[in-house]
Amino acid sequence: MAAKGTRLNVRLVSSAGTGYIYSTTKNRRNTPERMRLRKYDPTARAHVEFVEAK
Repeated sequence: MAAKGTRLNVRLVSSAGTGYIYSTTKNRRNTPERMRLRKYDPTARAHVEFVEAK
């Protein structure tokens, strides 16, 4: 279920291929493209890029 207003719940999936995910929200008006954040992946024990999944 989506958040109220223009904010959307998104899943960020690790690009290291470990299957680790982060959950967050984004404002679709300010960032219409897919989010890309560099965060810590505890499975890979490193900071890797996380990409928004559909």
